[in-house]
Amino acid sequence: QVQLVESGGGLVQAGGSLRLSCAASGRTFGTYAMGWFRQAPGKEREFVAAINWSGGSTYYADSVKGRFTISRDNAKNTVTLQMNSLKPEDTAVYYCAADQNPTSPHSTNYKYWGQGTQVTVSS
Repeated sequence: QVQLVESGGGLVQAGGSLRLSCAASGRTFGTYAMGWFRQAPGKEREFVAAINWSGGSTYYADSVKGRFTISRDNAKNTVTLQMNSLKPEDTAVYYCAADQNPTSPHSTNYKYWGQGTQVTVSS
C-alpha cells in the first residue's frame, strides 16, 4: 500500500514557474515507477511526465517537453515536477501516481493516486 500526497500547486502568471512535490508513504518507494498526470475541467486525465524506479529513465508529454522536469529522491520518498514557462493551457488538477509495473509510463492505469493539487496559470 502506498499513500501519495501532492503539494505545491497554486496560482501563477503565464511564464512563471511552480514546483510540485509528491510525498509517498511506505518503505518500498524505490521500487515504484512514478507519474504525474493532469485533468482540466471537462477533459480526460492526461499524462504529463513519468520516471522509472531508479530515476534513470524519464518520459514527457510533447506538450510539456522542454518546460517540465520530473525527478525523484528515493531516500526521501519524494517525486517532484518542476514546471517552467507555464502557459494558461497548463491549468489543471495535477495528480501523482505510483505503480510497480505500469502498463506503460503514459498510461493512466497506475495503481495508486494522490488527491491532486490545483495549478492555475493566468494569462
